Amino acid sequence: MLSRVADNLYWMSRYLERAEHTARLLDLNLSLLDQSQDEANERWQWMLNSLRVAMPETSPCDVYCITEHLTFNLRQQDSLVACITAARENARQVREQISEEMWERLNRLYLRAREAKMDAIYAQPHEFYRPIKDGSHLFQGITDATMNHGEGWHFIQLGRFIERAGATATLLDVHLRALLDAPEQPEQSRTDYISWVSLLKSCTAFEAYCQAYTADLKSERIAEFMLLNAESPRSVRFAAERVEAALQAIAKIAGKGRAGRAERLAGKLRATLGFAQMDEIIADNLHAYLDNIQRQCMQIHTAVAQQYISYPVEVALAS
Repeated sequence: MLSRVADNLYWMSRYLERAEHTARLLDLNLSLLDQSQDEANERWQWMLNSLRVAMPETSPCDVYCITEHLTFNLRQQDSLVACITAARENARQVREQISEEMWERLNRLYLRAREAKMDAIYAQPHEFYRPIKDGSHLFQGITDATMNHGEGWHFIQLGRFIERAGATATLLDVHLRALLDAPEQPEQSRTDYISWVSLLKSCTAFEAYCQAYTADLKSERIAEFMLLNAESPRSVRFAAERVEAALQAIAKIAGKGRAGRAERLAGKLRATLGFAQMDEIIADNLHAYLDNIQRQCMQIHTAVAQQYISYPVEVALAS
């Protein structure tokens, strides 16, 4: 496969996953009622940190300002509209490689995002963010149903799950700082029930967690579920296993006899999560562990770019 095609399919998928993640966080946080301004400030700062976005420079900056910044600001490359616009441009560059149904669905998502008005969104946020999330899910389903599961499809899976693994690890790291900063305090004084529910719902994992552990929310159990659970599609381990599977499939189709650096790094990340125990992670250093997971995701991304997208011309000619 041409590196240009692989690059566009990979980034199209990453941008859509990122847009859905942002839509979920905004939809959830705008629906919560706060008991105090301090709680609201803390929660929105937490959300910005989870998305690795700085507070808007506009002063004073309130919830309306943050919502507009994360939704519409095209100078903010991780804003929702910027991500969907970039995903559409990536798809347009490889229009012949994707199905008509995929292109139509992505166009609908793009038009809905670009035509929305901030005042209308702020009045009824769920009416805007839910269709964005549903549109992303529909695109994934249409992709699986209409595109050949060849090399291009595996690059789409790779982009989706490397983005999900990194985003979920960052979300956990930011949220669980309270646990790390005050380990001697009783759990209920460090965070409250609503906070844990919002964390699980940020990853659409609340119902799945309750099926596994009941509604008794414990920080260690939540961390274990979202980090190490092998069956939850939103866990870091699940995403890491899909990244490794996608890279192995791509290498096989490309006829590579030996595992490249990207496959080796993906195997290392999968093993790191597959053999880990939550009590040992917390005893050692949970923040360091999550930081290491995020670093490994970045290394895989860099290795993929070097191995499949921006490799030297002499390597391409020799292959």
